Amino acid sequence: MPTELRGPVYRIQTPRLIIRCYSPGDVFLLVEAISASLDHLRPWMPWAAEEPEPLDDKIDRLRSFRGKFDLGQDFVYGIFNLEETQLLGSTGLHTRIGPQAREIGYWIHKDYINQGLATESSGALVRVAFEIDRVERVEIHCSPNNKRSASIPKKLGFTHQETKKAAPGADSDTPLESMIWTLVQQDYPTSPAAQAKIQAYDVVGRQLI
Repeated sequence: MPTELRGPVYRIQTPRLIIRCYSPGDVFLLVEAISASLDHLRPWMPWAAEEPEPLDDKIDRLRSFRGKFDLGQDFVYGIFNLEETQLLGSTGLHTRIGPQAREIGYWIHKDYINQGLATESSGALVRVAFEIDRVERVEIHCSPNNKRSASIPKKLGFTHQETKKAAPGADSDTPLESMIWTLVQQDYPTSPAAQAKIQAYDVVGRQLI
């Protein structure tokens, strides 16, 4: 009897994108994308305040991403063009909201915003979360002021659960308010996200979707 294929998913192909686990060799593409997009990223991404980051520190960061990925602790992906010659953004299926749940985060290179790439990549990760990781809930968090980001969960069938204010005494990197959008397993099959066109592969290239 054949062994059932299971995740994590290391590589995803959509009509326009390759979404895959980072490797340290991606560092120059990552540096180029962040450097070009800093003014666009700083209002929304707390980590952008620490840029430009020394090259060796960024290599260590990519090694950490890969290590956590391999250990099943957290899943950060690069968003590449189909030729994998340019990094168009970054995304992730984050485990920080607890067991049986994932939080999707994303940013897009400034030259590629307003082209639907965040929606395309997020839809792909929603499918992976529910169909491969078998989670019960997926969330997207964003600032109420980031209208472009808030439009993405709407398009994918998420529900706006609440807008949370930062707890008193929160550090300066914590947004003052955060919209929480949720899609649960029972609503997933009829959501637009379930129609995302993807091919998904495990660590040795076996197709899972």
